[in-house]
Amino acid sequence: MLNVITGASGHVGSALAHALVDRQGAAAVRALFHRKRGGAAGLGIEWIKADIQDAASLVAAFAGATTVFHLAAMISTDPRQADAMWNVNVAGTRTVVEAALRCGVRRLVHFSSIHAYDQHPLGEPLDETRAKADGPQHDAYDRTKAASETEVRHGIARGLDAVILNPTGVLGPYDSYPSYMGQFLTNLYRRKLPALVAGGFDWVDVRDVVAAALAAQRKGRCGENYILSGGWHSVHELAQISQQITGVAAPRILLPVALARMWAPVQIALDRSRGRRPLYTQAALNALESGNRQISNAKARQELGFDPRPVSESIRDAYEWMGKHDMLQ
Repeated sequence: MLNVITGASGHVGSALAHALVDRQGAAAVRALFHRKRGGAAGLGIEWIKADIQDAASLVAAFAGATTVFHLAAMISTDPRQADAMWNVNVAGTRTVVEAALRCGVRRLVHFSSIHAYDQHPLGEPLDETRAKADGPQHDAYDRTKAASETEVRHGIARGLDAVILNPTGVLGPYDSYPSYMGQFLTNLYRRKLPALVAGGFDWVDVRDVVAAALAAQRKGRCGENYILSGGWHSVHELAQISQQITGVAAPRILLPVALARMWAPVQIALDRSRGRRPLYTQAALNALESGNRQISNAKARQELGFDPRPVSESIRDAYEWMGKHDMLQ
């Protein structure tokens, strides 16, 4: 059995590579990367440099694959990156699907996002029957994730065996670059956040997402979506948990989202001038303000045995991992 991972250098990809090596050995894993190898670099697995927009490189990379775990994606809250996200997330998924069909891949596990769903109405539970975020009122990233699922379904119509996973906000260990959430945690530790923003999101541990992906590989139903949610927590709650774990005092100022929106253009300009990735863009504030608090993971629990752990454990282990890899200095 050969497992191919696109986007293996990312947060979830690194965690998935570790899990596959633990269960099946390094010889069973082929990892695709674009620029860097990330947190799975030292596992002894096969690495192939590839571009998910290049069909020839993917066909070569997928040769002999039993399962392709498609994680490669561009995540950005910057509206200036809309075209680039479409090229990677949508056109890239189309190329992945075509290569999987040509190579006779037995199963494609496609990693989408909770952002592929319309979060409204907020007062009603969100499950796999919710409409997709494919309208002009949705943020660019959300639209690309919804459209990428359409590409997978086109492949299914042509005979591809595929399942789709929709994790919420991912945090936990193996976050080497780091992700937006990893950056948030390191900024808290380094006292680089003068204030917090009101609002929150649903967070899930990367290891629980990986466990669900491995279950989906074995027993997920073709054509089905599975939402992988953990639980809604405010930014303030996350900061308080961080303080309890690290002993570093959390910011005391809590800005309403409306005030944060007014300040956001100034903060974004400051971050860019200092070569830092902005955390609080308008799209990020939209997610914190409008994220549904009633996201149901009942289907994944029933069919995949999904069992998410407490967010405090995820934050603790994230800090432990970052400390071991000199990311907190």
